[in-house]
This record gives sequence, C-alpha cells and structure tokens, in this order.
Amino acid sequence: MTSGAAPQRIASVLIDSPLPQLDRLFDYAVPSELRGDAVPGVRVRVPLRTAGRVVDGFVVGVRDAERETDGALAGLDAAPRPLSEIESVVGSVPVLPERLYTLARRVADRAAGSAGDVLRLAVPKRMVRVEKLWCAADPPVAEPVTDDSVAWARAELEPFPQLAEAIAESRRLAVDAPPAPTRLPSGETVGRWATLLAAAATQVLAAGRSVVLVVPDHRDLDAVAAALEGRVPASALVRDDSRQSGPARYGAYLRRLAAAPCIVLGNRSAVYAPVTDLGLVGVWDDGDPLLAEPLSPGVHARDAALVRQELEGGALLFLGHTRTTDVERLVSIGWVDDAPAARRQSARVVLSPPDDRGARIPSAAWAAARAALADGPVLVQVARPGYAPTLVCADCRRPARCAHCGGPLRARRPGSVPECAWCGRAANPWTCGNCGSTKVRMASSGSERTADELGRAFPGVRIVVADGAHQVLRVDARPALVIATRGAEPVADGGYRAVLLLDGERMLMSEDLRIGESCLRWWSNAAALAHPGAPVHLAGVVGPVARALATWSQPAYARGELAVRAPLRMPPAVRVAAIEGVPAAMTAALAALREAVPALTDDALVGPVGIEGADAAAQRALVRFDYGQGKAVAESLRASVVHAALTSRRAPRDRGARPRNTLRVRLDVLEPEL
Repeated sequence: MTSGAAPQRIASVLIDSPLPQLDRLFDYAVPSELRGDAVPGVRVRVPLRTAGRVVDGFVVGVRDAERETDGALAGLDAAPRPLSEIESVVGSVPVLPERLYTLARRVADRAAGSAGDVLRLAVPKRMVRVEKLWCAADPPVAEPVTDDSVAWARAELEPFPQLAEAIAESRRLAVDAPPAPTRLPSGETVGRWATLLAAAATQVLAAGRSVVLVVPDHRDLDAVAAALEGRVPASALVRDDSRQSGPARYGAYLRRLAAAPCIVLGNRSAVYAPVTDLGLVGVWDDGDPLLAEPLSPGVHARDAALVRQELEGGALLFLGHTRTTDVERLVSIGWVDDAPAARRQSARVVLSPPDDRGARIPSAAWAAARAALADGPVLVQVARPGYAPTLVCADCRRPARCAHCGGPLRARRPGSVPECAWCGRAANPWTCGNCGSTKVRMASSGSERTADELGRAFPGVRIVVADGAHQVLRVDARPALVIATRGAEPVADGGYRAVLLLDGERMLMSEDLRIGESCLRWWSNAAALAHPGAPVHLAGVVGPVARALATWSQPAYARGELAVRAPLRMPPAVRVAAIEGVPAAMTAALAALREAVPALTDDALVGPVGIEGADAAAQRALVRFDYGQGKAVAESLRASVVHAALTSRRAPRDRGARPRNTLRVRLDVLEPEL
C-alpha cells in the first residue's frame, strides 16, 4: 500500500444461509467503487468460495484494514491475507440496524440457533419500487399526541395503582386484564384488555418513545387498532400483519426504521421490529400457541421480548385474562413485578355440576340460556368443530378407524357416510376390527351438531355457528345462540347475556402437560366476552381448574402448577431441550454436553429413543437443565449441530443418500415428549 493511499475497507458480512456452519461473520474487501454504498445494514451479494456461487448477506460492520506488523517483527511473512470482494450492494437503505442484529444474535445464541433464521422472521423481502418511493419521500416526523388522548390514557390506567409510573420507569410487569367488554366512541365493542393496552401505548408515545405491541391473531390486531383509533396520530400506528401484501409489509418495515417514534402492532414476529428508542413492549395473552414460533430456532415471542427488554430497556408488559406458569415463575423470582388492580374484577362464574341424567347441558345452564335470550345473544362454547368429530362402534364402543390409514372416522352430517379425518376416504362399508360390527354411532358433538340440537330446543331463535369453517368476527345485540369452538368466539355488541362452557371434561382429558392452563385460558377468554353481571356456566367440570375459574384466581392456579412441576423437573420449572438425529451424531452431542456441563444431574437426560414413524435410525432425546446452565447447554448443543453438519458434508459420496441434517436441536420445548 503506497503512502497516502486510502486504507482498504473490510466489511463484516452475515451470509443468508440455512447451513449452521455459516452462522458467523465473514470478512470481505470493499471495492473502491462501492465504498460509499457498502455501509452497515445494507444488503449485499458476496461470493462464497466453498460453494462457488454468489449469495445474499447483510453488512454488519465496516472497518479499515489494519497493518499487520506483528508478524514482521517476528521475522514472519506479514503479507495481508487475500479477501474476496463484495460483488454488489442491493439497495441503498440500511435495513439491518445494529440493535436488530444484536437482538437476533442474542436470541439465536440463547436458543442454539442461527441469527440468520431470526432475521428471516424480522426483515421482510425487499420491494424495489417501495424502497425507491421511500427514499424519494420526506422522512416521517413525530406528531404530538393530544392532551385529550393523554388524559384518556391516564384514566384507563388509573384502576391499576402505580401502573403508569411503572411503565414510565421501564419495569417488567404482569397485569391481569379486566374481564369485561367496553364500547368505543366509534360504537364498536372490544375487550377491556384492548383499551388498557392502547392506553399504555398512548402514554409511552406521548413521551416521545416507540412501542411494540404483540398479539396472537388478526382479531386481536383489529381490536387494539380500533382502541387506538383517534387516540394517536394515524401516521404513528404501523401494522405488521401477515394479511398485508408484500409491498405494504416492506413499506411498514421501512417506517419502523425511521427516527420518528411509532407504535408497531403485529403478530409474533413484530417482537423484533427495529424501532428507535423503544419505550414499551406489550404482549397480550402469551399463553396463546400462536405466539410460539414454529420456524427455527423456535423462540417464543415471550422469550424474545424478555431478551429485547434486557438489551434495549423500556418497559415490558405481559397482559392476559390468565397467568401462564412461565410468567408466574418470573413473578415468583422477582424478575417481573405483579401489578394488580386496586379493585379486582371478575366474571360471574357458576359451576354447573354434571346432571344426574347425564345431560350435556345441565338444567341450570338451560334456564340461564332461556332467560338470557330475552335480552340478547348467548354464547355456547364447544370443544370441536364439525358435526360428529368422533365415531365409535355401535356394539363394542371401540373408536372407529379407517381401514386404509388407521385414522379416526367422522360424520359431516346426519346419516352421511363416515369418512376418514386423515385421508378423506369414505368408509363404506365399514367393519369393526374388534367385534365385526358394521354399525357406528356418534360419540361426540361438534359445533354443527350442537347447533342442530339447540335449534330444535329453541325454535325461532337465530343460530350462529363460529368455527374454523365458519368465521364470524362479530354479532349484533339481537337475541341469538352463538355456537363457537374454543378460540373462535365472536365479539357481541354490548357483551353476551349468558355464556355456556360445554365439553369441559372432554377438553381436560387431553394428555398435554399444559392442558389445565389451556382450558383455564379458553374459558376465561370466553367469560370475558360476557356483559358485566351476566352468568357464565361451566358445565360438568369439578377440580382445581374449575375452582380457579369460579373464584377468578388464575395466578394462584399458575403458582399451584409450578409447585407441582418443580419436583418433577418439568417446564417451566426447568428448561428442556429436544435433540433429534442419527445415533452417531446423538451420541457425540450428548457426550460433549456432559463434558461441557458437568453439573447436569443424573435425571437430566431422558432417552434417546427411536422416533416413531420416522427413519429407524433416527433418535430423540430430552435434556432438562436449570436456567443458570442455559448458556453452557446452548453453546454445547450449537457446537454439536455445526460439527454434525461439517462431518456429514465431508462424508464420502459413495455411502449412499444421507440426511440433510444429521442433528437438530430445539430449546425451551413447551410440551416435552419422546
């Protein structure tokens, strides 16, 4: 390098690749013609020598090349190492700010995953036209929140003493949402939780800081958006919705990168929204399975929010009608503060014991529904959609199974030919494999059969079915029987005049570890749709879950669940990692784990066992470990994944077909099973 010449610029690039061995930063030389464009955060195209092709990536950092003089002093060759050059810069907008990369790296390391997998969830696909329009337009400016909106937010938060101050002090909070609907100035009815979350966001935005609100589905998005309408400037509300088109989603992402504060409202991936000066992350109903990310590395939105709050500061708010054991564990150790209301609100729950005649709807619930129909709609929650989701042999009562695939048989309508719920084949004729009978009978009632039965019992009453096949978002205040599956209940104008919760015993029969939590959440969310003072009948259920609903003591139930799981070493009392792979990779990974974390107890490892229905060579094991061991466990398992990938890649090709991934790891498994 001649004296006075500009030093060589080196860019650290994160390659967009699913290969675990490429989950690190690579150095590339910046050509002189790209010095002004290759800035941190931009997309680039770079050559990958081992693959002999050009791949996409992000520039994470840029630095000047250092003069390597240490080698010369030692009498060694000090020639700089040759670096490949960046092929091109894709776009002029830095779409990966440093704070987002830091978050992705921390989240991935905690889950033994790749930062690139996290960024694929956070950064949408580039849209050239949208990007050009964005660059040509003036940058957004912060619009003030009106005094009326600030006063409204203060009044909404007032029933929770010190909540407004705690949010301003950037604390971590768990809040039990009031179980009541409320009417907005527009006339629309939403849950009281939506206005509470909107008030917290309005307060933070008025202070000049950004907000990220994470909710499970589009109905929750619409409810919070309606609560914020007219309270904050329209330009400050940015949605991150899976229903958006590609251009709309990319334009919303560019708005989040701007310096002007905003409120980001979206689903689970919105937790990574790279806003400026984060003041609040709010998570609604963290027990909803929609907030659990199915894609690698499978980090729950709740865990990502905790990591982000620790990195960037700001307040963290967990809001729900129920308290998950995960949040209750954080409250018990003092990491999250409980923020109770000054006056506890609860639904009017009535426990209807099983009828002596074995009726599905007890007489007290019948009477409540009949009386409530004179004033408005009545909600009936059922467990399953369809007509008859389960059929059994009419003689021996064994479950009716498909002769082709072994799947359960079902009936779509009265008198219809049974069909398989798995392969869809018609079972005509059908013969029981146990007793030889050719007759079947219905063993359960789905939403459609319940609608038929209630339609005959209440002639002349409007019947509304709401399930996966019949999506209904809202019903008016006229009398109606609304039969809905769990989680699909529409919102009624003014609230339901009565709520009937059926099939509770059937729901509790599931073998899931968290079935008690799930049932309590389903029932509590349905009860919160009732008009204040309207009866909520839980039919035929007794036990701790029913008592928790009747007394509206969901946090106490979560504490009881934690106390039961702790001696059994089940999550969330401990963390659980699931490992899947071929025997050689599995043995090496477990051996390396024991060496890296010698403090693992004897009962920490469960398995390995063969995976049912998979390759006979595939195995699965569970590792249970304390939270303090998480960093060491994640590093060891990640190293084993990389080693297995490199070993498989170098294996001779004449050994036949090999699986693409010989080892897979997932941490924080919600339902540990072998």
